Amino acid sequence: MPQVCMGAMLMCPFGVAPATLIVTSDLTVMTSGMPAATIMDFAPMANIPTFGMCMSPANPEVAAATAAALGVLTPMPCIPATVAPWVPGCPTVTNSGMPALDDESTLMCMWGGVITITDPGQVTEEIP
Repeated sequence: MPQVCMGAMLMCPFGVAPATLIVTSDLTVMTSGMPAATIMDFAPMANIPTFGMCMSPANPEVAAATAAALGVLTPMPCIPATVAPWVPGCPTVTNSGMPALDDESTLMCMWGGVITITDPGQVTEEIP
């Protein structure tokens, strides 16, 4: 599995656009010349930028706008609501004691989206 790094492309099924991962958990471990991500790179906006607009009915802003539009789904600006690390990560490879992030890990948004990695940002460094 490819190791995930700064610049990896992310997607949320309720978002309208992809987002680019920002690595902040450990800027000393590199993979293909880019900072390698860990499961702790999950903070909203600091690590996980907006996916444009959110279409999740579980998002209170979307629910309110949809109710105001008499039930017509009304997307609202996406502000990711991620509160727990990526899972499962790669426990056999660590960066500063934290599991490395691989391209099969997922991240849950409180509004129901399962954020996935569509492009790890590099393909030359593999982790088990």
